[in-house]
Amino acid sequence: MTTSSTPTAYPAAHAPGGAQILGQPHQLFVLFFTEMWERFSYYGMRALLVLFLITEASKGGWGWSRADATSLYGWYTGLAYVTPILGGYIADRLLGTRRSVLLGGFIIAAGHIALFMETVPTFYLGLGLVVLGTGLFKPNISAIVGQLYGKDNENARDSGYTLFYMGVNAGAFFGISLCGYIGEKVSWNLGFGLAGVFMILGAIQFWLSQGVFGRIGDKADAAAKAERQALDDTPQHVVADRLKAIFVFSFFTIFFWFAFEQAGGSMTIFAADYTDRALVGTSGLVFKIVNTAMTLVPAGILTWLLFRLYRATGGRYALANLSLAAAFAIVWGLSLWMLGREFGMDQSEVPATWFGVLNSFFLVILAPMFSKMWEKHWNPSGPVKFGTGLVLLGLGFAVLSYGAAGIPQGAKTAQVSMVFLSLAYLLHTMGELCLSPVGLSYISRLAPTRLLGLMFGVWFLNAAIANKIAGSTGAYIDQISSTYSMSVFFLIFTIIPIGAGVILMALTPLMRKWMHGVH
Repeated sequence: MTTSSTPTAYPAAHAPGGAQILGQPHQLFVLFFTEMWERFSYYGMRALLVLFLITEASKGGWGWSRADATSLYGWYTGLAYVTPILGGYIADRLLGTRRSVLLGGFIIAAGHIALFMETVPTFYLGLGLVVLGTGLFKPNISAIVGQLYGKDNENARDSGYTLFYMGVNAGAFFGISLCGYIGEKVSWNLGFGLAGVFMILGAIQFWLSQGVFGRIGDKADAAAKAERQALDDTPQHVVADRLKAIFVFSFFTIFFWFAFEQAGGSMTIFAADYTDRALVGTSGLVFKIVNTAMTLVPAGILTWLLFRLYRATGGRYALANLSLAAAFAIVWGLSLWMLGREFGMDQSEVPATWFGVLNSFFLVILAPMFSKMWEKHWNPSGPVKFGTGLVLLGLGFAVLSYGAAGIPQGAKTAQVSMVFLSLAYLLHTMGELCLSPVGLSYISRLAPTRLLGLMFGVWFLNAAIANKIAGSTGAYIDQISSTYSMSVFFLIFTIIPIGAGVILMALTPLMRKWMHGVH
């Protein structure tokens, strides 16, 4: 029996060897791109959902009230994070993680096709299919990432999850920018349909690349799982304590995501109705240049990674790489078309959905810096990292509260500078980097093998609760701004996360005891 408090190291997953990319197993980048296209579809559609619902029927929307739209948004995003606990259980007991990811991807794609058809029944059917598919996809692809690491490469786990999380946000960046632009400027149903195209290509790419994983994530991997479990001779009281730590971390994410997820609801409304988005003359040209760089630089980096993956797999998965190349060709084509169209206009208005891409753009830029900071300069314990993330999130809403101070009570429109919203997204992104990828890594280290999928499900379950609360609280934007002010509305999301962050940091001694050596 192991009596030390060091984290258990399981053998590396049973994948064929091969070249590394950026010091990571090349299999990570198959998961990187699969998750990237799934997040492209999810965030691309999410960016359109509230705006589509509140837009008047004469402009192609449904003319819903803000309260009803944000309430549906809360139910949808909440359920999308509830189903992973069932998806983790199904993977552990029935399908295996890899088959669950594949099935989930195709179900999500079917949901986006239903949304594209733009009828009331297919709209709700589409939302339901996306929710079900996400439940199978989301926890299990995160679990597969953890299975890529063992005794021989444990030190690469944290940076691996950071790179994986960059893939998440690269997908979110292009999904919001391209689907959001086409939905707002061209056609709502084409915006929804574009999200489906990329999910189909992502699912096909994963399906054709399965051989690269060997026995990882296979239902037939029971022998390998038993082998890893046999090596896990961690005392039961240590396992129990580490599970307590997982539940505490997961619980405090509620206070983060309930505020962070205002990005798709009240913050989108603030961008659309209360932010000065008109750009003319020199300011318009500057925005066009900045937007071009923000779009093309990430596209170039991701294309380079695709080339590296092709070299690492030695052409053995040519069809899978071809599906990836097709997706990138569409991204490049649409990006160049969008940028050229904007440059051809005498006057430009920043799309309301554009602000949503700032989070993903900032994350892709800042993630390597945060990874280097944790490695070389400042690497506090998990509770301190989580608490710092909550405080940074609250400070972002403090900036919005200050910016909204001049909005009259009950006003339906205003012209607040874009600087406040942009700075808020920067602070939110810094907070997210302290919490989300760190949390995924902690679960993969703290959870015993037999409960890995389920513990990822627990993590996402708390995110589900937070998303539902986010939609419910966001629905009060009109009521609170009429009774008090818009500034007070955002102040609520300042006080609660900061308070939660301080409490969690105060729990550091207890959490260290429960984690038994996992830093």
